[in-house]
Amino acid sequence: MKKKRLDIEYTLDFDLYGIISTIKPYKMAWELNRCLNIKLVKSDDYEVAHKNSVNNYQHYSQITSHTLVKLLKNRPIEENQERNLLLPEMPRFDFIFLARGEAYTDNNRLQELLRNIPSVELVAFIPLTALKSKEHFIF
Repeated sequence: MKKKRLDIEYTLDFDLYGIISTIKPYKMAWELNRCLNIKLVKSDDYEVAHKNSVNNYQHYSQITSHTLVKLLKNRPIEENQERNLLLPEMPRFDFIFLARGEAYTDNNRLQELLRNIPSVELVAFIPLTALKSKEHFIF
């Protein structure tokens, strides 16, 4: 009997930014709210299945009819699963900032706003074509 394989192509219409900062996630969400004039709120932990385990990641989000903004911690909540990062290709980033919508189309402006946050050490745009683990961001 022949086997059939289903390949699905997802459209990824958002931008990802990696943030390096030593502050707690709730403090980063507060800083982003103040800087970008948004209202990130604590959401249910984001669950991702890896090859041998399922991990939970802290997650803050704001969803409106025109925009989607998410702040995700790159390291799992479970301490014994430190090696299962949300973005294994980018281990240095502490947070992943996801933005979609007309208000976030200017990448340079958004990066400049994020760099002006005092507790942020580094902000970098993450091209989706460079990621092997982009399936983690299909919500």
